[in-house]
Amino acid sequence: MPGERRTGRRFAVCCAALLLAGVSVVVGHRVADSDGITPVPQLLAFLPWLLVPVGLALLLSLLGRSWLGLLWGVLLLGLLAWYLQPYGKTGDPIGQPAAELRILTSNVEFGQATGALVAAVREEKPDLVFVQECDDACARTLRRDLAADYPHHRAVGGDGAAGSVILGRLPLTAADGVEASMGMPAAVADVDGTSVRLQLAHPMPPVPGQVGLWRAELGRLRAAVAADTRTPTVVAGDFNASQDHAAFRRILDAGVRDAARLAGSSRAPSWPARTTPAFGAQIDHVLVSEDFSARDARFLDLPGTDHRALLVDLTLYRVV
Repeated sequence: MPGERRTGRRFAVCCAALLLAGVSVVVGHRVADSDGITPVPQLLAFLPWLLVPVGLALLLSLLGRSWLGLLWGVLLLGLLAWYLQPYGKTGDPIGQPAAELRILTSNVEFGQATGALVAAVREEKPDLVFVQECDDACARTLRRDLAADYPHHRAVGGDGAAGSVILGRLPLTAADGVEASMGMPAAVADVDGTSVRLQLAHPMPPVPGQVGLWRAELGRLRAAVAADTRTPTVVAGDFNASQDHAAFRRILDAGVRDAARLAGSSRAPSWPARTTPAFGAQIDHVLVSEDFSARDARFLDLPGTDHRALLVDLTLYRVV
C-alpha cells in the first residue's frame, strides 16, 4: 500500500508539473510583452481563465506533497493576479464638455445578425454604428432600413467577413482607411462642429498560420492612431485581441483608451457570445483619444452572431 501511495503522489506531481509548465509558457510571454507563436496568442485571449489549471495544479501539488509545485503555483497565481488588472491610461479629459456621443459596434457574423442589429439600432439610437462582417447584402439592408435616420455611411464592400460599414446620423467625410485582409474603412465625423476621426477595426484573427498577418494588421491600426494625436479619435470594432495581447496594448500606448474600461467593464467578455458572460474574452472594443470620457458601456446579445455588440456613451471635451 505505501508503494501505491508513492506512485499516486508521483502521478499527481507529474500532472501538476505539466499544467504549471503549460501555463508558465503563456504567462512568460505576457511578462516578456510578446504574443509569441501558436498556441500562445490564442491562449493569451483567455488569460484570466488560466487560474483554473493553476488552481488544479496547486491541489495536485498538495496531494503529491511537492513544495516546489506549491511554490511554482503560488508564483503563477501572483503573476496572473497582477496581469488581471486593467491596462492603459485613465484620467479626466482637458477642457469643457462639448457634445454627447453614443457609439455601437457589432460583428454580425457574415451578415447573419443584420436584422437583429437593425432592431438594436432603432431601440438604442446610437449616433455612429460600426459594423464588421457586413457583406454586400447586409450593407444594402442597413442602407435601406436605416436610411431615414442614418443617411451617412462609409463602407468597404465584400463577401463574407470582408465587408464593413460605418453608419452615421452625423455628417461623414471620406478618409483613408487601414489596408487589411478585411474591410477597415475610416471617416471624419462632424460632432457639433468638432472633427472626429473614425476608424473601424477588424484585423485578421490570430488563427494558426495567420498570426503574423494578425500582428501586422494590428500594427497598422497602431500606426493610424499614432499618425494624428491632436484630432479627437474613435477606433471601434472587432480587434480579435484583448488587453492581454502585446499587439493590442501597443495600440493603447499610441494614445487611446478603452471606453469599456473607463466605464468599469474592462473584463466583460464579448466573444464567443454563446458562452458569455460566464466564459469568454473581450475582443470587441471602442477606443477613444483623451478628448473623451465614457459614462456607460453595455454589451448587447444579438441573435445570429458569435459576438456581443458593444454600446458606449461618450462625452467629447473641447478646450475653450
